[in-house]
Amino acid sequence: MAGGSRSPGASVTSRVLAVLGAFDAAHPALTLSDIARRSGLPLATTHRLVAELVTGRALARGVDGTYRIGVRLWEIGLLSPLHGQLREVALPYLQELYTTVRENVHLAVRDGDEALYVEKVTGHRAVPTVSRAGGRLPLHATGVGKALLAYAPPEVIAAHLRGPLRRCTPYTITEPGRLARELAAIRDRGWARTHEEMTLGSCSVAVVVPGPDGTALAAIGVVGHSLGTAPQRLVPALRAAADQVAARLADEPHATQRATA
Repeated sequence: MAGGSRSPGASVTSRVLAVLGAFDAAHPALTLSDIARRSGLPLATTHRLVAELVTGRALARGVDGTYRIGVRLWEIGLLSPLHGQLREVALPYLQELYTTVRENVHLAVRDGDEALYVEKVTGHRAVPTVSRAGGRLPLHATGVGKALLAYAPPEVIAAHLRGPLRRCTPYTITEPGRLARELAAIRDRGWARTHEEMTLGSCSVAVVVPGPDGTALAAIGVVGHSLGTAPQRLVPALRAAADQVAARLADEPHATQRATA
């Protein structure tokens, strides 16, 4: 048994990752027992690893006895190309776009079959959304996700269409054939849209940040209560922001790494 764990074949690294993976947006604070249960590790092993992670500031213990992700992981996370470089390059253009549209503005990349949200710019009058920086949502149910999926490699699209398509609202497209036609339409017109497909009452429009090879480096989207009968009116502003980000990234070749898992 690796490292004395009662989990055969589990390395120290895999056990540490299991502890950290016990936390998510729905579970930001956990007791020791919670961490052991969600990580699938013995309580004694969890206790030892958590103590070491607290010492290293990767976890923090609150006055109520629960644990949260610590500041050291936040510091390390800032070194990620997605956060530290892509975000920094895109943020001024996202902020400028927000001042124009006055609705939620998102920056996302594809990570497997999910849209990983890198940044979100919002205001107190913007519609509340389930998205958050660092959060993940289904590709097929979000504007940025559809845009990213439409410009993904053919084998990625095919695999996504074969997989289960989660129904988030009654309006979510879950039929593979219908989604395939929608993705083809996105490529034809150059922008994606959703209407209450992720959250009831919310609509979105999105475009991709193009890479030099024609694939999508990222996607930028706008989400609001209602984007009117002609959501394409937002496309010029979105496209201008995406093209500016793409130009800056081209000048900084190491500014981003596409997630292609």
